[in-house]
Amino acid sequence: MRIAVDVMGGDHGCGVIIAGVKSALEENKDITAIYLVGNKADIHAALPPRGFRDHRVRIVHATEVVEMEDKPAIALRKKKDSSIGRAADLVSEGKADALISLGNTGGIFAAGTFKVGRISGVDRGCIATVIPRLNNEFVLLDAGANVECKPLHLAQFAVMGSVYSREVLKRKNPRVGILSIGTEDTKGNELTLAAFQLCKRLDLNFIGNVEGHDLFKDHVDVVVCDGFVGNIVLKTVESLAVAMFSMLKRELMHSAQRKLGAYLAKGAFHTIRRRMDPEVYGGAPLLGFNGLVFKAHASARERAVASAIRVTANAVKTQINQTIARDIAAANKILEAETGPVNA
Repeated sequence: MRIAVDVMGGDHGCGVIIAGVKSALEENKDITAIYLVGNKADIHAALPPRGFRDHRVRIVHATEVVEMEDKPAIALRKKKDSSIGRAADLVSEGKADALISLGNTGGIFAAGTFKVGRISGVDRGCIATVIPRLNNEFVLLDAGANVECKPLHLAQFAVMGSVYSREVLKRKNPRVGILSIGTEDTKGNELTLAAFQLCKRLDLNFIGNVEGHDLFKDHVDVVVCDGFVGNIVLKTVESLAVAMFSMLKRELMHSAQRKLGAYLAKGAFHTIRRRMDPEVYGGAPLLGFNGLVFKAHASARERAVASAIRVTANAVKTQINQTIARDIAAANKILEAETGPVNA
């Protein structure tokens, strides 16, 4: 497998990203090529200090970067030699199977849409975020790419999320639910009510509506919503986790007795922290494109970059895009029989 890595988009410079690439290559012998896409001078300067010598590494020069403050589609069009654009070109030209970037989320999504292209039959790509809970994880999609959606989009997100949960997270029969304000069939807004009717016709383990308090109860494996709602959920969950650990730490340091209890429970706290560590997941896949597209955290360091490459390589190995294409085609056929042609 061949992976293109945009090394120019992170907060900590390309050296940290290259260190993560080095770790990933040492771990995974199935990767046949890694393209480091970015400014050639910066890349060469970052290589020697890390003792990086691997015949699988290729350097692709790019002189521009889509910055965080740039308007994605405009920047991608004007900055024709951007690192994310060049990485996407490698995928669209068949030279790479996947791309990873730590850069502007909108820019990555635009590169996926306009350069890599969507899988036939997919109307909108989406961001799928894996969120840990007590014993496993659930997939939330869309997590921010599509603020305004149609019922068809949510139905296709359900299909793609189910494939990802089944093929990558190894859930045998993923439970799919639409995020709403009540579990009753009649609850929700116009979008979720219409999407509910579409999803129940599809070949999914569709359990209907789910509420916010269902997410961490091991009640649902794939949570479907529009990007506006999904992004709020994601950032709320992230900030709550940080706040809870901060409050716990403050209270445990309040007295000598509590400090002793904290010391005795140190192993449990470390286990919980590892379980919730975002660096284990590396970021989020963007589903629905003709090639795997992965958005890593802008603040990612070596370990998170290595995790992003590991997750992406695993998805390539499972041939997830071929399965998405097959399942989307089957879903569209069902929907067309009842509602007319599906625009894709």
